[in-house]
Amino acid sequence: MEKVCAFLKKCGVYYLATVEGDQPRVRPFGVAEIIDGKLYFITGKRKEVSKQMLANPKIEISGTCGREWIRIEALAIEDDRNEVRQQLLDLVPSLKGMYQANDGNCQAFYLKDATATFYAFGGEPSTVQF
Repeated sequence: MEKVCAFLKKCGVYYLATVEGDQPRVRPFGVAEIIDGKLYFITGKRKEVSKQMLANPKIEISGTCGREWIRIEALAIEDDRNEVRQQLLDLVPSLKGMYQANDGNCQAFYLKDATATFYAFGGEPSTVQF
């Protein structure tokens, strides 16, 4: 999990895919933090991505950095604890202009049953699960 988190941070921006009906939806994300042994990201409850993950928690994440990339299959599980949202905001202060832990909009998710595969041009893929 630490290797996955470090790679996502190295990417800076990664892409999270959800499903809405029969249509895939992809958008950029930038937060990846480990708290209490789980890999978290943050979004807003008012966003369509939130509604999509609550309706169907199966997601995929993809990110690239140079000649390497990652692909993650996982379940996105909401963690509604105020202290987790606050920890995420403290770890990523730039989000404090958009969210507050108790604003009714800030929403934390963690990855469950994740399979992450690392790829590199000219190399063999490697997989980790957490």
